Amino acid sequence: MTPNRPTADGGRGPLGKSGIAALVARDIPYGAYVNLGIGQPTLVADHLPADSGVVLHTENGMLNMGPAAQGEEIDPDLTNAGKVPVTEPPGAAYFHHADSFAMMRGGHLDICVLGAFQVSSAGDLANWHTGEPDAIPAVGGAMDLAIGARQVFVMMTLFTKSGVPKLVPRCTYPLTGLNCVDRVYTDLAVFDITPAGVTVRETFGVTVDDLAGRLDLPLLPTPV
Repeated sequence: MTPNRPTADGGRGPLGKSGIAALVARDIPYGAYVNLGIGQPTLVADHLPADSGVVLHTENGMLNMGPAAQGEEIDPDLTNAGKVPVTEPPGAAYFHHADSFAMMRGGHLDICVLGAFQVSSAGDLANWHTGEPDAIPAVGGAMDLAIGARQVFVMMTLFTKSGVPKLVPRCTYPLTGLNCVDRVYTDLAVFDITPAGVTVRETFGVTVDDLAGRLDLPLLPTPV
């Protein structure tokens, strides 16, 4: 584990959205087939090296998606599932929604990266509805991705704006999937969800003891 890892700008954390996305991109193996969920996960595409060999899939029907489009690159008909304009690398392919979901459900994706409202210590995921009366449910393809991808990475802030933990002993929001999350990337730390419990891979601007004092669950150091 690397405690208090410096951030890209030389600081000590917490990480911003781009910093978290860079960590996720760093940990995606060469040549992996990956789906990036709506919201923060789409930023991961901007941090993948050109020689990463990673093939990005979108549930709206594109394979080998490029990073976000800028300026004259923008084509309003070429977007990811979050309606963000993206680029089209050589070899990109297009297909029907049904075929895209068949790829997701059939176990053909190595990794999916999703946002979350809550993740439990057992790896349960809640990311489509807060349960509030005025909240708009938005499940999208998250349920299919959570059960279909070989690994599920989550990107989120560790605490809400009011300081409530999002990594919890048990999810209180409606669930997306059970026991499906493998790793959680946050602004303050990266966690692995294992059968033995929640392990801390690295921290940013805080110590494991700091986190243990704010989270209502036991934390284990990553075995050396």
